Amino acid sequence: MTAPTLWSIAGLDSGGGAGLSADQRAADAFGLPLCPVAAALTAQNSVAVQAVFPVPPEQLDAQLTALAQDLPPAVIKTGLLGGVAQLRIVTRWVDRLRERGPVALVVDPVLRASTGASFADDALLQAYRDELLPRATVVTPNRREAARLVGEGSAPQQARRLGVETACITGGDAAGPLALDWLHSPQASGWLALPRRDARNHHGTGCCFATALAAALARGFVPADAAVLAKMATTSGLLADATPGAGAGPVRPSAGFITDASLLPALFDTPPAAWPARTDGPPAVAGVYGIADSGAQAVALFDAGLRVVQLRLKRADGESGAAWHTRLAAEVQPARDAARQHGATFIVNDHWRAALALGVDFVHLGQEDLLALAADDRADLAQARARGLRLGLSSHSLWELARAVAWAPDYVACGPVWPTLTKAMPWRPQGLDNLAWWGAMSPLPVVGIGGVMAPDQLMQIAAAGAAAGCVVRGLKALPVQDWQAAWRRGLATPLTPEPGWPHPSLDQPPAVSAL
Repeated sequence: MTAPTLWSIAGLDSGGGAGLSADQRAADAFGLPLCPVAAALTAQNSVAVQAVFPVPPEQLDAQLTALAQDLPPAVIKTGLLGGVAQLRIVTRWVDRLRERGPVALVVDPVLRASTGASFADDALLQAYRDELLPRATVVTPNRREAARLVGEGSAPQQARRLGVETACITGGDAAGPLALDWLHSPQASGWLALPRRDARNHHGTGCCFATALAAALARGFVPADAAVLAKMATTSGLLADATPGAGAGPVRPSAGFITDASLLPALFDTPPAAWPARTDGPPAVAGVYGIADSGAQAVALFDAGLRVVQLRLKRADGESGAAWHTRLAAEVQPARDAARQHGATFIVNDHWRAALALGVDFVHLGQEDLLALAADDRADLAQARARGLRLGLSSHSLWELARAVAWAPDYVACGPVWPTLTKAMPWRPQGLDNLAWWGAMSPLPVVGIGGVMAPDQLMQIAAAGAAAGCVVRGLKALPVQDWQAAWRRGLATPLTPEPGWPHPSLDQPPAVSAL
């Protein structure tokens, strides 16, 4: 299959640090072809921009005409455009190309150099607001650029005012122990964070981030996942090596960023003061992880030798609160007591307050349930965690894995590994390739879940590097010992497949789909 093509319409940096040079390095890290289209020429070095020369509109149009005939884009990224006339050439071509099929547009509004030189007058700023941003799929300003476009305010406020469905306001040039970017997207919002690196080579980080995000869109990822990958790629290129000139050297993202576990960011709801603390030790769950639909089944599984069981109960339509709590207690208590008797781990799904009240110290939450909690409930959950409540979280995508990193649970579930009929969901199957990537990249123990119907599937989950594998309906079809034997076979099998690039787990909206 032919790799999707990126267009970058931006400035040519004569010093090789930013602009089209940075864009080419980012595209190379993603293994994608990039067509560099010069909208402006700059006279600059590693210290300062000395002059900007916008490319004549007819020359810019000629470049795009030639590319459209032979190398049509899946995604267009814009950087330094030079003037209103150049911007309008871009908008006309975006509209023409979208008449043929989906084309995503990532706008990096390069309005000012890091040294302070302005690249945009009032007319160009207005053209951005009225003409380019309304066509954008994603916009990636830094805080100063966002302020020029929509005024001062918090990053979440600025992101909303930009009026683009997805905005990522980068903050790598701010102070503090963490580099924080505000992500606002249909899939997720929050602070993407990584520990700040001591890097002297950071020229072109904004260009790199925007092009990396565009490349991730071209590879089929939705915007929130694309932002996670852009954060990883850009951070990989921040080096502390000697610089080639008197100023900052260029950021150089590495193609190996995709399997560097130190680059996986966290996604926080509120700005964090520090990176999440974790304790080393054996995983909280390991081996065959059973999911029961009744307390009686959980007791039977413990008696049969299973040592990790989750109780998943659903409240019936019309069931009163009092009746529900009575039924929940009747199901939980015998399973809790059986777990204590066998020295096993008992987990309750969803109902964390009731579980605590019933003496259960381990709960599992889906991320939609976590997000549905009010602020006071989240604070209470965090306090319960500090007092010893153990927590497992589901994850289905890169941004959900990043959010799990921020919560620092005792494990994170990756699923569905295979198609499942247990519940309806929009996610594509993760497959063993994504499960292996989760296991290699996550700082948390990983549990494979979804679609496990045969022992050989559980064996493959173990061989992919997961700490545990979930079985639901299969526990009613085969004895526990068959599943435990399959797990042992998997542990004795070499890791397969080797972790590489993950594949997208959610379909893109039509307007963002790659060609």
